[in-house]
Amino acid sequence: MFITLEGPDGSGKSMQIPALAEFIRSQGYEVLTTREPGGTNIGDQIRQVIMKLGNTSMHPRTEILLFCAARAQIVEEVLRPALQRGVVVISDRYADSTLAYQGYGHGVDLEELTRLLKFTTGGLRPDLTLLLDVDAETGLRRRQTSGGEWNRLDAYALSFHKRVREGYHQLAAAEPERWRTIDASQAPEMVQSCIQDVVRQALAAHPQ
Repeated sequence: MFITLEGPDGSGKSMQIPALAEFIRSQGYEVLTTREPGGTNIGDQIRQVIMKLGNTSMHPRTEILLFCAARAQIVEEVLRPALQRGVVVISDRYADSTLAYQGYGHGVDLEELTRLLKFTTGGLRPDLTLLLDVDAETGLRRRQTSGGEWNRLDAYALSFHKRVREGYHQLAAAEPERWRTIDASQAPEMVQSCIQDVVRQALAAHPQ
């Protein structure tokens, strides 16, 4: 089973994944966690280029292609082999991030992006996508006060991040069978409880 966590910056995805992985292991499954961009040696190198604050001149098309290059590598090197072994894979972001950030955020044509993503992923799609939803102002405030990495995408204007969030809502509405939206403004333990409830049901309906 392939589970992805999506959401605006500061929604708490990275913080929630370790507890989710432990919960799934407690149900008797082998679990692999990864992130985008990154998750491979090549992907981690690409991540440094994408996220570097000094790379302010990066064009949106360049940004898209770098994300897709890292994604193509992790699909073939990590994700597909793990899924073929019956491992439950949890990814912190996947192809939907490109639609939300570069599609809705930058205004790049969604049909062109969808074709590119199909090529990039070789058609590999998540079984379940969890949208951790938080308003853009709250998310960015969390990012600024968390002491974590503040990167080039975080530094985009608030209006960009608002478009990203709206994009996520549109993506979720278009595929309700795959997406589940969780209020990420709640206390972290409440968010985790909601995540586990959704995943428990999905695992029951999707035996390995």
